[in-house]
Amino acid sequence: MAQDAKFEDGAEQPLRLRALDGDDLVAVSAMLQDAVLPVSEMDWQAGKRRFGLLANRFRWEDAEAATVARRKVERVQAVLVVDSVLKVRTSGVDITDKDQVISLLTVTFEPAEDGAGTILLTLAGDGAIALDVECVEVTLKDVTRPYVAPSGKVPSHPS
Repeated sequence: MAQDAKFEDGAEQPLRLRALDGDDLVAVSAMLQDAVLPVSEMDWQAGKRRFGLLANRFRWEDAEAATVARRKVERVQAVLVVDSVLKVRTSGVDITDKDQVISLLTVTFEPAEDGAGTILLTLAGDGAIALDVECVEVTLKDVTRPYVAPSGKVPSHPS
């Protein structure tokens, strides 16, 4: 009988997730919550129908263990690749300001017909990036070793 993976199953391995539907995207969103990146680290290759970004993601999967062990929390650089992208739209993001740093809050899927729809990257400060896709085809992969989070703190959101 198949079982869902648990955080503990990942141990200290780099994260690698693949999302092929809106339900899969929930896990990707959880791992990318509070990721930060400069606008310069986003790229849309229209000819290849691919959108990618390199983000400094907070290691949510390690946060509790770090707190219990009284060690510093970590971030890691991760690549998010979205394939089958037909169009990219932005709101509240100046894509010409390559030094602008954005913070990712959620990644969601708004379905349309026949598996198509919009993947919405919601940013802190009312910004958003909308990716119109033919289908959900998303990969999230850690590409560096974890490093101590510069703030030394677990991100929090006032309620």
